Amino acid sequence: MTARSIDPSASSDPVFEGVYGPFTITAVDRREVLGYRLALLTLAVAELALLWQWHRFGGAWSWPWLALMAAGLGLALQWIHIYLRPLHRALQLFWLLGSAGGLLLALRVGPGAMLDTLAADPRWIWAIGPFFAAQAGIGFKEFFCFQRPEAVGVTLLLPVALLGRLSGLLDPAQTYGLLLLQAALLLVLCLRKFPMAAQADVGDKSVFAHLEAQAQGVNR
Repeated sequence: MTARSIDPSASSDPVFEGVYGPFTITAVDRREVLGYRLALLTLAVAELALLWQWHRFGGAWSWPWLALMAAGLGLALQWIHIYLRPLHRALQLFWLLGSAGGLLLALRVGPGAMLDTLAADPRWIWAIGPFFAAQAGIGFKEFFCFQRPEAVGVTLLLPVALLGRLSGLLDPAQTYGLLLLQAALLLVLCLRKFPMAAQADVGDKSVFAHLEAQAQGVNR
């Protein structure tokens, strides 16, 4: 999609030709895109810091990084542009369920013992797994929209690591290695997004308007 010229006196926002008509990228859109990218970056940095600290010092003080991960993913899902509303809501529900599972784990064993408990008893993956399903969903969205190879790693390595550990096919060290690689790829994905124009993340807003109009027509 390419921008077309408009009357500067009418609006300072760029106008693009979409599938179902012209649309603008507003200041609100640009703020949401920046918020999404910063939230995703927070998730990536917190995950890497969590894994490094766990390996170097143990899991006793891991909970601040876990809280940052939950906040980063939650905000990213708030500001992400997914025009299929049921899919967007499903990812947010996964985040909520996984965060609730993590909170339950913290209440059961204490915040300082969460990671060691997960390593010793993989059954807890059932509780926190939806959180990482939401994270993998973002990776799939990024690959679907931009075909970035690092997004494939974010999408596939999370389920392979967690399901492999849950099934007993992977030991803790192998699971850790896959999660570390996934977190590094997520960081690469985030850093490559910042030079992109906001319109790339917003997508074709005319599609969203078309879907909303269809939904309102069905509900009447």
